[in-house]
Amino acid sequence: MKKLSLFICSALLSSWVCAQNPLSVHVLNLESGLPSAGVKVILEEQKEGKWILLAQGETNQQGRIPALYPENKKFDDAIYKVTFKTGDWFKQRQQDAFFPEVPVVFKAGSAVEHYHIPLLISSYGYSTYRGN
Repeated sequence: MKKLSLFICSALLSSWVCAQNPLSVHVLNLESGLPSAGVKVILEEQKEGKWILLAQGETNQQGRIPALYPENKKFDDAIYKVTFKTGDWFKQRQQDAFFPEVPVVFKAGSAVEHYHIPLLISSYGYSTYRGN
């Protein structure tokens, strides 16, 4: 019963955090079918042709970062880049990786409250899309 309560609280808290933060990411390993915990992720915003670091984090046990956008910063209509450090993640698992990182550049508008970027990875390929 205690484990169920913790699970429910965790799920509710995660939903609340996602609703409050405009950006979340999720990484899944296509080879194993499991979440990819421990992937380093960097968020940058394009300003005057340059990339400005906004935040960085690491995926949790579910392969997620539920709140990647910095707290106390207005979510502007802008071009952003999320870079997944996949090469480091595969190297830690003693696997080859063709793509050392996966940059995902996207245009966001304040009319949309939340952006979710899933990444499906394997040693020699990846896929991403705009989730919700």
